[in-house]
Amino acid sequence: MIRPRRYGDAGQAFPIYITVVGGLLFLAFAYFAVGQAAANRNGAQTAADAAALAAAQDRRDQLAGAWVRDVLDPTKWQAIFEGTAEGLTPSCWRAYDLAAQNDAGVKGCDPQGPLAFTAEVETNKSVGESIVPGTEDRQSDASATAVIEARCDFEPLAEDAGPDLLPKLLCEDRDWEFDPDDLDVLPKPEDLFDVHLADSQANDE
Repeated sequence: MIRPRRYGDAGQAFPIYITVVGGLLFLAFAYFAVGQAAANRNGAQTAADAAALAAAQDRRDQLAGAWVRDVLDPTKWQAIFEGTAEGLTPSCWRAYDLAAQNDAGVKGCDPQGPLAFTAEVETNKSVGESIVPGTEDRQSDASATAVIEARCDFEPLAEDAGPDLLPKLLCEDRDWEFDPDDLDVLPKPEDLFDVHLADSQANDE
Protein backbone atom coordinates (compact mmCIF):
# COMPACT_ATOMS: atom_id res chain seq x y z
CA MET A 1 0.00 0.00 0.00
CA ILE A 2 1.41 3.44 -1.01
CA ARG A 3 1.15 6.03 1.73
CA PRO A 4 0.41 9.64 0.73
CA ARG A 5 3.19 12.21 1.24
CA ARG A 6 2.80 14.61 4.10
CA TYR A 7 3.33 18.20 2.95
CA GLY A 8 1.87 19.79 6.05
CA ASP A 9 5.04 19.52 8.21
CA ALA A 10 7.24 21.02 5.51
CA GLY A 11 4.82 23.87 5.02
CA GLN A 12 4.83 24.65 8.73
CA ALA A 13 8.64 24.54 8.98
CA PHE A 14 9.24 27.03 6.17
CA PRO A 15 7.99 30.14 8.03
CA ILE A 16 10.08 29.13 11.04
CA TYR A 17 13.12 28.79 8.79
CA ILE A 18 12.51 32.25 7.32
CA THR A 19 12.15 33.74 10.81
CA VAL A 20 15.38 32.14 12.04
CA VAL A 21 17.35 33.25 8.99
CA GLY A 22 15.95 36.75 9.29
CA GLY A 23 16.93 36.89 12.94
CA LEU A 24 20.44 35.72 12.19
CA LEU A 25 20.82 38.33 9.46
CA PHE A 26 19.61 41.04 11.83
CA LEU A 27 22.15 39.98 14.45
CA ALA A 28 24.90 39.94 11.84
CA PHE A 29 24.08 43.49 10.75
CA ALA A 30 23.82 44.60 14.37
CA TYR A 31 27.26 43.17 15.18
CA PHE A 32 28.60 44.86 12.05
CA ALA A 33 27.19 48.20 13.23
CA VAL A 34 28.79 47.71 16.63
CA GLY A 35 32.08 46.92 14.92
CA GLN A 36 31.82 50.05 12.79
CA ALA A 37 31.26 52.19 15.86
CA ALA A 38 34.11 50.54 17.76
CA ALA A 39 36.50 51.04 14.85
CA ASN A 40 35.56 54.71 14.61
CA ARG A 41 36.03 55.19 18.36
CA ASN A 42 39.41 53.50 18.18
CA GLY A 43 40.40 55.84 15.36
CA ALA A 44 39.31 58.83 17.42
CA GLN A 45 41.28 57.64 20.43
CA THR A 46 44.39 57.04 18.35
CA ALA A 47 44.12 60.58 16.98
CA ALA A 48 43.59 62.08 20.45
CA ASP A 49 46.53 60.17 21.92
CA ALA A 50 48.79 61.24 19.07
CA ALA A 51 47.66 64.87 19.30
CA ALA A 52 48.23 65.15 23.05
CA LEU A 53 51.61 63.41 22.85
CA ALA A 54 52.70 65.64 19.96
CA ALA A 55 51.94 68.82 21.90
CA ALA A 56 53.73 67.50 24.97
CA GLN A 57 56.74 66.40 22.93
CA ASP A 58 57.01 69.83 21.33
CA ARG A 59 57.03 71.41 24.80
CA ARG A 60 59.63 68.86 25.95
CA ASP A 61 61.86 69.75 23.01
CA GLN A 62 61.53 73.44 23.80
CA LEU A 63 62.44 72.84 27.44
CA ALA A 64 65.42 70.73 26.44
CA GLY A 65 66.51 73.46 24.04
CA ALA A 66 66.20 76.03 26.82
CA TRP A 67 68.39 73.87 29.06
CA VAL A 68 71.08 73.58 26.40
CA ARG A 69 70.90 77.32 25.80
CA ASP A 70 71.25 78.09 29.51
CA VAL A 71 73.51 75.22 30.51
CA LEU A 72 76.12 77.70 31.70
CA ASP A 73 73.58 79.46 33.92
CA PRO A 74 72.49 76.93 36.59
CA THR A 75 70.22 79.52 38.20
CA LYS A 76 67.77 78.88 35.35
CA TRP A 77 67.82 75.09 35.50
CA GLN A 78 65.09 74.72 38.11
CA ALA A 79 62.57 76.77 36.13
CA ILE A 80 63.34 74.71 33.05
CA PHE A 81 62.70 71.39 34.79
CA GLU A 82 59.48 72.81 36.25
CA GLY A 83 58.33 73.75 32.75
CA THR A 84 58.44 77.52 33.24
CA ALA A 85 61.49 78.38 31.17
CA GLU A 86 61.64 81.75 29.47
CA GLY A 87 60.79 82.11 25.79
CA LEU A 88 58.48 79.10 25.40
CA THR A 89 56.06 79.24 22.47
CA PRO A 90 52.65 77.50 22.09
CA SER A 91 52.85 73.77 21.38
CA CYS A 92 49.28 72.89 20.37
CA TRP A 93 50.02 73.41 16.68
CA ARG A 94 51.61 69.96 16.77
CA ALA A 95 48.34 68.50 18.04
CA TYR A 96 46.53 69.79 14.92
CA ASP A 97 49.16 68.24 12.66
CA LEU A 98 48.99 64.81 14.26
CA ALA A 99 45.19 64.77 14.43
CA ALA A 100 45.03 65.56 10.70
CA GLN A 101 47.44 62.72 9.97
CA ASN A 102 44.98 60.41 11.75
CA ASP A 103 41.95 61.69 9.79
CA ALA A 104 40.53 63.77 12.64
CA GLY A 105 40.18 67.39 13.67
CA VAL A 106 41.08 69.06 16.96
CA LYS A 107 38.12 70.40 18.94
CA GLY A 108 40.32 71.70 21.71
CA CYS A 109 43.90 71.70 22.94
CA ASP A 110 44.68 73.11 26.35
CA PRO A 111 47.77 73.19 28.56
CA GLN A 112 47.12 71.61 31.94
CA GLY A 113 49.73 73.58 33.83
CA PRO A 114 53.25 73.92 32.45
CA LEU A 115 53.86 70.19 31.98
CA ALA A 116 50.69 68.66 30.52
CA PHE A 117 48.39 68.99 27.52
CA THR A 118 44.85 67.76 26.91
CA ALA A 119 43.66 67.32 23.31
CA GLU A 120 40.04 66.71 22.23
CA VAL A 121 39.48 65.46 18.69
CA GLU A 122 36.64 64.40 16.41
CA THR A 123 36.88 61.96 13.52
CA ASN A 124 36.36 63.35 10.03
CA LYS A 125 34.42 60.24 9.05
CA SER A 126 31.10 59.20 10.51
CA VAL A 127 30.31 55.72 11.80
CA GLY A 128 28.55 55.03 8.48
CA GLU A 129 25.19 53.65 7.47
CA SER A 130 23.86 50.67 9.41
CA ILE A 131 20.62 49.25 10.77
CA VAL A 132 21.06 51.53 13.79
CA PRO A 133 19.28 54.84 13.03
CA GLY A 134 21.41 57.96 12.86
CA THR A 135 24.84 56.36 12.55
CA GLU A 136 25.39 57.76 9.07
CA ASP A 137 25.90 61.23 10.58
CA ARG A 138 27.44 60.21 13.90
CA GLN A 139 31.12 60.95 14.43
CA SER A 140 33.34 59.77 17.24
CA ASP A 141 35.24 62.03 19.56
CA ALA A 142 37.95 61.36 22.10
CA SER A 143 40.23 63.14 24.51
CA ALA A 144 43.67 62.42 25.88
CA THR A 145 46.09 64.03 28.30
CA ALA A 146 49.86 63.75 27.97
CA VAL A 147 52.26 64.81 30.68
CA ILE A 148 55.92 65.76 30.74
CA GLU A 149 58.03 64.63 33.67
CA ALA A 150 61.57 65.68 34.41
CA ARG A 151 63.94 62.73 34.49
CA CYS A 152 66.75 64.68 36.11
CA ASP A 153 67.53 66.62 39.23
CA PHE A 154 70.57 68.51 40.46
CA GLU A 155 72.09 69.90 43.61
CA PRO A 156 72.69 73.65 43.49
CA LEU A 157 76.30 74.70 43.86
CA ALA A 158 77.54 76.13 47.11
CA GLU A 159 77.63 79.91 47.29
CA ASP A 160 81.42 79.89 47.35
CA ALA A 161 81.70 77.60 44.31
CA GLY A 162 83.88 78.93 41.55
CA PRO A 163 82.40 80.36 38.32
CA ASP A 164 83.93 77.53 36.32
CA LEU A 165 81.85 74.83 38.00
CA LEU A 166 78.49 73.41 36.95
CA PRO A 167 76.17 71.23 39.06
CA LYS A 168 76.13 67.50 38.46
CA LEU A 169 72.93 66.49 36.66
CA LEU A 170 71.39 63.42 38.28
CA CYS A 171 69.20 61.62 35.74
CA GLU A 172 67.38 58.30 35.86
CA ASP A 173 69.73 56.57 33.41
CA ARG A 174 73.02 58.25 34.31
CA ASP A 175 74.66 61.15 36.07
CA TRP A 176 76.18 63.93 34.01
CA GLU A 177 79.20 66.02 34.96
CA PHE A 178 80.00 69.02 32.81
CA ASP A 179 83.14 70.91 31.96
CA PRO A 180 82.18 74.46 30.94
CA ASP A 181 85.06 74.43 28.46
CA ASP A 182 83.97 71.16 26.83
CA LEU A 183 80.23 70.83 26.25
CA ASP A 184 80.28 68.73 23.10
CA VAL A 185 78.23 65.91 24.65
CA LEU A 186 74.99 66.94 26.37
CA PRO A 187 71.82 65.03 27.30
CA LYS A 188 69.17 64.66 24.63
CA PRO A 189 65.55 65.77 25.18
CA GLU A 190 64.50 62.20 26.02
CA ASP A 191 67.30 62.05 28.60
CA LEU A 192 66.00 65.16 30.35
CA PHE A 193 62.23 64.61 30.14
CA ASP A 194 59.77 61.74 29.82
CA VAL A 195 56.49 62.16 27.91
CA HIS A 196 53.58 59.76 28.40
CA LEU A 197 49.79 59.55 28.36
CA ALA A 198 48.01 60.12 31.64
CA ASP A 199 44.37 59.75 30.58
CA SER A 200 42.29 59.01 27.48
CA GLN A 201 38.65 58.29 26.64
CA ALA A 202 36.46 58.05 23.55
CA ASN A 203 32.74 58.13 22.72
CA ASP A 204 30.32 58.64 19.85
CA GLU A 205 28.42 61.87 19.37
